[in-house]
Amino acid sequence: MTRQALTDVEADFHERMHATHMHGLWELASEMTRHPEPKAIPHMWKSSVLEAMVRESGEVVPVGEERRALQLFNPGLDGRWATTNTMIAAVQLLLPGEVARAHRHTPTAIRFIMTGEGAYTAVDGERVYMAPGDLILTPSWAWHDHGNETDKPVVWMDGLDIPLVQTLNAMFFQMYDQPQVPLSKADNASAHLYGHVSLSPTWVKERPRSSPLLLYSWEQTRHSLAALGDAAGDAHDDIALEYTHPQTGRSVLPTMACWIQMLRPAERLRAHRHTGSAVYYVVQGSGETIIDGGRFPWEKGDIITLPAWALHEHANLGTRDPAVLFSIQDRPVLEALGLYREEAYTEHGGHQTVTSTFSVARA
Repeated sequence: MTRQALTDVEADFHERMHATHMHGLWELASEMTRHPEPKAIPHMWKSSVLEAMVRESGEVVPVGEERRALQLFNPGLDGRWATTNTMIAAVQLLLPGEVARAHRHTPTAIRFIMTGEGAYTAVDGERVYMAPGDLILTPSWAWHDHGNETDKPVVWMDGLDIPLVQTLNAMFFQMYDQPQVPLSKADNASAHLYGHVSLSPTWVKERPRSSPLLLYSWEQTRHSLAALGDAAGDAHDDIALEYTHPQTGRSVLPTMACWIQMLRPAERLRAHRHTGSAVYYVVQGSGETIIDGGRFPWEKGDIITLPAWALHEHANLGTRDPAVLFSIQDRPVLEALGLYREEAYTEHGGHQTVTSTFSVARA
């Protein structure tokens, strides 16, 4: 058989194969990369930009069927509703006297309170009241609404696993037939029942996948961090604590972990990387995070996204006070699937060479 005849045979085969919605592996660009190559890129939303846009949103956007929440789209994901490949972060504003209508959805959600206090999230009939630094959970498929009966605005960071749920084609959403779900529990009931350090009620037999404790107060978190100020800490994360399910000790949500970490004064940590992405919110202090050679100088109120398998190292540039970072991470998903992997950077004493610096203008 001549080469031309063979080519004709091959062309005929491929045409018929494609007509049946099949493609040969030999035709495709390989997806089997030597290491993760996420399309998401490191990015930062500065507090000055966030504050200005949030304030203006309160002037021009009413709270209607949907929340007044500014979604943080990763510039590398081509307009996808995502901050990382698996999570979306947003900043939400609730003005005095407003109510955000009740609904429920299969994505799980967290709220980390940025400014203001006295507003509430009502979850399945329980009002959970907000104060700066509090972490509040909304488990999957739980009815929830928000209300602000104070005379000042309240702002918080949302974190949801929407991109992951969309990828799994497991998205369900439902509006409640009234603006708010009737109250059926005492205010902050879950905190009264489960919010005791290392102690859980023995008479409660249910073990839900998401934490039954809906409120992790900043007061307790702050005390825990302060108590560990002299601990050895971690070479990559310093004093890092994970919020946990009070009954199982696992992550607060099946798909998202929540961390709070303290970088002690003048502490410069070593670089590492891991499968799994993260979004950081700067609770206090000033410093910088080097991500794949890019320098991201941060201060209170900034939000930073970290793609999977990106080298990163944190530093507290202050010499007197600790810096504190809150983060959401998709690590529980990777661990459940046996795909979590971590790797330390060992060159140059564990520190990267800085090749660029983030600026709002350049972004």
